[in-house]
Amino acid sequence: MVLPSSMRLKGNRCFDHLYRRSLKFHGPLMTLRVAQAKPRLLKPEARKQHQKSFRCAVTISSKVSKKAVTRNHLRRTLHDHLGSRFEKMNDYSKHWVLISLKPSASIAKKNHLLKECDNLFHKAGLVK
Repeated sequence: MVLPSSMRLKGNRCFDHLYRRSLKFHGPLMTLRVAQAKPRLLKPEARKQHQKSFRCAVTISSKVSKKAVTRNHLRRTLHDHLGSRFEKMNDYSKHWVLISLKPSASIAKKNHLLKECDNLFHKAGLVK
């Protein structure tokens, strides 16, 4: 399952908002940033879909891996996990989430990465 495009967060203004106004939750493999959603920062066509869905973004630095193939694989893995977890839940639409992987994520196993993602979401109070 791929993260639907209606759940992806795009645009410089959205990322600036996440970096400036978010609460941060740190783990050994990633950092989770959670901010209040600001639909007016989205493009007009995306604002209509915002009310229905959870929004998130995944950033992976070249420090994690020099190979784009590896970074894209990690991004797809996280998108799949988030898509399957939050697709049917619409009570998260008031939050925007940014996941930034740390360099140690490149050597981590997939299940450790997904488990830490779940732990950080739990720590942030987004899942019960």
